[in-house]
Amino acid sequence: MRLLIADKFPESYVAQFKALGLSTDYQPDLGAEQLETALAGVSILVVRSTKVTAKAISRAPALELILRAGAGTDTIDVASASERGIYVANCPGKNSVAVAELAMGLILALDRRIPSNTADLRAGKWNKKEYSAADGLKGRTLGLIGLGAIGQEVAKRALAFEMDVVAYSIPEASPAFAELGVRQAKSLLEIAETSHVVSVHLPQTPETKKLLGVEFFSRMKPGAMVINTSRGGIVDQHALERAVREKGLRAGLDVFENEPAGGTAEFTSELFASPNFVGTHHIGASTDQAQNAIAAEAVRICSEFVRNGQVPNCVNIERHAPAKVQLLVRHHDKVGVLAAVLDVIRKFGLNVEDMSNTIFSGAKAAVAVIRLSAAPPGRAHRGDRQDGRQGHPGEREALLAHVCSLTRAG
Repeated sequence: MRLLIADKFPESYVAQFKALGLSTDYQPDLGAEQLETALAGVSILVVRSTKVTAKAISRAPALELILRAGAGTDTIDVASASERGIYVANCPGKNSVAVAELAMGLILALDRRIPSNTADLRAGKWNKKEYSAADGLKGRTLGLIGLGAIGQEVAKRALAFEMDVVAYSIPEASPAFAELGVRQAKSLLEIAETSHVVSVHLPQTPETKKLLGVEFFSRMKPGAMVINTSRGGIVDQHALERAVREKGLRAGLDVFENEPAGGTAEFTSELFASPNFVGTHHIGASTDQAQNAIAAEAVRICSEFVRNGQVPNCVNIERHAPAKVQLLVRHHDKVGVLAAVLDVIRKFGLNVEDMSNTIFSGAKAAVAVIRLSAAPPGRAHRGDRQDGRQGHPGEREALLAHVCSLTRAG
């Protein structure tokens, strides 16, 4: 089985992939276009920032697993992978502390104007009078949008700074509110109206695309901060530029709309010239601690897949298959019995949405749970054929005596 690592990866962990018996190809400088031709014969693909397009997936007939060495999967065409039965997995939570540390760093840098302080010192200019003014963080309200693993780590650090923390979370019933002592906001606009600092910690999905836009920024306090270390597309960058320019909002960003995919490139924005902006280069997860934790998780996922076919952290498995009914079949554990059941199901034009088979002690009997797209006709329960003739012995053994129930799927 061939594995391709198409991004920078701790080399000590590359050896661990090889130890799994995988033919491992390490090409850290591959781009999205080169990937299209590099996937021939590859079964497992490991990426960080490299985009995995539908075109690349279509050119990889042997591909079985795409593993994102990080949390977000928006750089992968998950829909195309799903259409071809390719697993997509990620490594959630392993970079949470690193991203939270950077978020707090951006907040402090904005509040104390650290980049501008440094720039003047480098230019040989002493300006204590200008930089002595700062709001301070104690007693200020931090509004978190998202209270997942990273949001929770930010909350812990903000509470240590004696900030008042309020969060808006989906799902709303997150136990983290009570565990951390974080207040729960009823809406995004409540976050905008009450917070001195807003920090975004959501995955980018069609529902969160440009979630923070003109209306949100119009409700924020003048001079409040917007921190984004999640994904650039969640914030409407043009609306943010206008709010920084006209309302004096301050922005601390690690991520941007349409940011370069490669490690180096020309990149400009109106924000970059503003004294109310500090930024970094999408480096939230780029600490040695985080990268080692992510690499270890990537190796673990590959190990599970190679050894037993299981894919931990798979993001594109249908959790609620579109089944209409559930068929329970009690049957003898013999060759051909389940095949006969499935053959009858096929003859009636029914699709199997999900299936499991449990073997009882002694391996003489089993129960199959088959979730179907629709209820079979009544005569299928009795093992009758569509042509009216009695089924062969395998069909009778499976269906005549051993259909135990037919219930609506829950």
